[in-house]
Amino acid sequence: MDGLVGLLKIRVVRGINLAYRDTRGSDPYVVLRLGKQKVKTSVKKKSVNPIWHEELTLSIMNPIAPIKLGVFDKDTFSRDDPMGDAEIDLEPFMEVLNMDPENIRNGSIIKTIRPSNQNCLADESHLCWRNGKFVQDIILRLRNVESGELQVQLQWVKIPGRH
Repeated sequence: MDGLVGLLKIRVVRGINLAYRDTRGSDPYVVLRLGKQKVKTSVKKKSVNPIWHEELTLSIMNPIAPIKLGVFDKDTFSRDDPMGDAEIDLEPFMEVLNMDPENIRNGSIIKTIRPSNQNCLADESHLCWRNGKFVQDIILRLRNVESGELQVQLQWVKIPGRH
């Protein structure tokens, strides 16, 4: 794994007010893409407020590239319907990885990222030092859809001998 910077665990927590794609709701699932990697959650039946609490892992090679996230409605007899998309910028995360965590108190907020035109944040996001790990809780506003947000949590996994 030459060029591997680290691993990023992405916990897809839940969807909030996702779009209806079927008469009784939607059957949503989430797809995360980074470079050639693609991981996805399970499908939640008939829900516009699904709860996943599923952990997906991506190998981080190029920390400049954003993680692309898509929500889809699973259909049996036709192509799955898009239910919005978003991007997660890894740059704020990369900035704190060189910090020496020895002097950081558990639960400390290291960095606050505010919503802007350059990101998909629905609310302020805090990058914290929690239980010996860099963690960021995020609520993403989905784009290209009438409604919907996604709650995710990022957690950096150190690789011995690197960051």
